[in-house]
Amino acid sequence: MRVNELLEARAVDMPRKEALVYAAERFTYAQLDEAAGRVAHLLREAGVRSGDRVAVSLENSADAVIAIFGVLKANAVFFVVNPHARPEYRNHLMSDSGAGVIVARNSSGKPFVTRLTNPLRHDGSADADLAALVYTSGSTGTPKGVMLSHRNLTFAAQSISSYLHITAGDVILSVLPLSFTYGLGQVTTAFQAGATLVLEPSFTYARAVLDTMRRERVTGFPIVPTMATLLLQQDLRMHRLPHLRYITNAAAALPVAKTRKLRAAFPHAQLFLMYGQTECQRVSYLPPELVDEHPDSVGLPIPGTSTEVVEGELIVRGPHIMKGYWKDQALTATVLSRDLLTGETVLHTGDLFRTDRNGLLYFIDRRDDIIKVRGEKVAPRYIEEIIAELRGVAEVAVYGVPDDLSGDAIVASVKPADGSAITAEEVRRHCLARLEPFMVPKIVDIRSTLPTIANGKVSRTALRLLTMRRGESAA
Repeated sequence: MRVNELLEARAVDMPRKEALVYAAERFTYAQLDEAAGRVAHLLREAGVRSGDRVAVSLENSADAVIAIFGVLKANAVFFVVNPHARPEYRNHLMSDSGAGVIVARNSSGKPFVTRLTNPLRHDGSADADLAALVYTSGSTGTPKGVMLSHRNLTFAAQSISSYLHITAGDVILSVLPLSFTYGLGQVTTAFQAGATLVLEPSFTYARAVLDTMRRERVTGFPIVPTMATLLLQQDLRMHRLPHLRYITNAAAALPVAKTRKLRAAFPHAQLFLMYGQTECQRVSYLPPELVDEHPDSVGLPIPGTSTEVVEGELIVRGPHIMKGYWKDQALTATVLSRDLLTGETVLHTGDLFRTDRNGLLYFIDRRDDIIKVRGEKVAPRYIEEIIAELRGVAEVAVYGVPDDLSGDAIVASVKPADGSAITAEEVRRHCLARLEPFMVPKIVDIRSTLPTIANGKVSRTALRLLTMRRGESAA
């Protein structure tokens, strides 16, 4: 099945069903499909042919969803670019993809299709099954284009909607960027089931989003840990959400302390703790009935897939695994391999995991983020979990910086909760009481904000650079 057929099928079997809500705009499935068809016609007029790459430079909006499906209807390949991203980042994506057409807004705010100055490149590297390029956030280097096929996207939509039990009666609210698989997946899973998707541009004004959730009778709410922090700072007694059926968390692990607070704040809603990578969208989910007993687990493989832990690294198999990295066969070969017995494509995630006797998966950390202190290997997430338990801590990121004596020095950057006057010394005392001596942060950095990347994850890389620069200037 092609991704655009998710929309086209709903336009046939439930044409008057509400598909998408954005601000004052409301679209039925038939209206949305018709609008996407008009975009496909404009793209063909602009010279777009099968396999061409088309940039969608629009914020979370109805226009962005219409443009994505218009590109797919034109048998082209889409990638979403944040219109407010740094020029050098946008330029890299445009150049790397070889896009010849862009869908953006003009000076009056209307979306338009335009040819770019560089010619469309028909270099044969985009095959008929390729649907999307999703560029990684670039937190660890130059952004990489992950090639996702129609099969990758539709399989994931079917698998995810099955374990979330999404039906046509659901109303899903998403503030997640469409340029990332977690955000894009809200569109595909909603349309797979014939549900209604409510799009919001961001979670900057949490109170307004909560008002929208109540007004639209939202049943599903996907979040990331930074959103959980903002959500728990609200007076939730003023925002009764009786229709909320489930909350999901992905993109980054949710600290156990926040998991318990969310369960207390929304006892009537099921909480799904999930783990994924851009390279396969979603890997696992923890059934809600196991959250209270195993709040630090990310659960079991999603339906139709399998996982195993080999020498500490998580290995994934299934139809959701990417086709590879765009124009980079060498890099692709470092993460994808072929099972000699089954012929399956195997993804080597590079993430460190463990399993328990029940087969549940537990994320330890990114292999690249492991800190080495005097020969000992330290997982930053373990220390983050301990610090997150401390009252007055809203968010925390732990990382290593070079140190002449120990190899790496452990740094904890802490964002206090609203109204908290927590000090570095309090954090250190808490760590001394709970951690082995070599795990106690050498530096505790109290910060009013922690930098994030576009998908909501706190950027350890940015914090590491800030700490190192400060150390250099102090020297």
